[in-house]
Amino acid sequence: MTRSAALQTSAVLPAIQLEPMAEDALLLRFGDTIDPSLNAHVHAAAAHLQQRFPALEYVPAYASLLVRFDPAQWPSHDERSPHQRLGDAIMAALADLSMAVAESMLIEIPVLYDGTDLSEVATLTGFSIEDVIARHVAMKYRVAMLGFAPGFPYLLGLDPALAVPRRADPRQRVPAGSVAIGGQQTGIYPAELPGGWQLIGRTPLRLFDVAADVPSRLAPGDRVRFHAIDQATFQRLAEAPSA
Repeated sequence: MTRSAALQTSAVLPAIQLEPMAEDALLLRFGDTIDPSLNAHVHAAAAHLQQRFPALEYVPAYASLLVRFDPAQWPSHDERSPHQRLGDAIMAALADLSMAVAESMLIEIPVLYDGTDLSEVATLTGFSIEDVIARHVAMKYRVAMLGFAPGFPYLLGLDPALAVPRRADPRQRVPAGSVAIGGQQTGIYPAELPGGWQLIGRTPLRLFDVAADVPSRLAPGDRVRFHAIDQATFQRLAEAPSA
């Protein structure tokens, strides 16, 4: 799956705070809010640093970027710790970055909208079930981060009118492939997991396969769009070898 694309420039990076997290980890804090533009800065910085320091490991989140490194490659020098040396190098590398967002490939996710909580979401939002589905498929989302469980994508871009509270009584088992809404986010459960998000549908696609060359179908920064399918199509896709 190709994810390369042209770069677009925009506003300058926000002020970044550096925080040692472990002897081999440094956290870059870009802010403290869930905001698409702030998350775009995180991914832009990660892409830029990946080119400058390919030996490091980068884990983007909503408003922060964790950098894993080998302290032996950044030994203490001039009374500076490995974290300080790496931090100085990172800030110098980002100084010439105004803003770059990799416009990744748009990934289509088929969804059978038959979720257990779909009618409740319709009631909470004041829309019909058909309107909830139409609004959910109308938006383009971006994978802000992977977390909670391997391959679980937190997607930004939900229609604000579909934002609903998480369930007061989380389920112990949410089926794999469940598409759900939690607050201002939407996501997909990659495996059977506990969870408290509102279930609106399910996809036949397998989001995470530890045995695959690329275990996670989605990666941070990817763009996603859902499209509605019927039961027959769901069954056919679920039985396909590539699912």
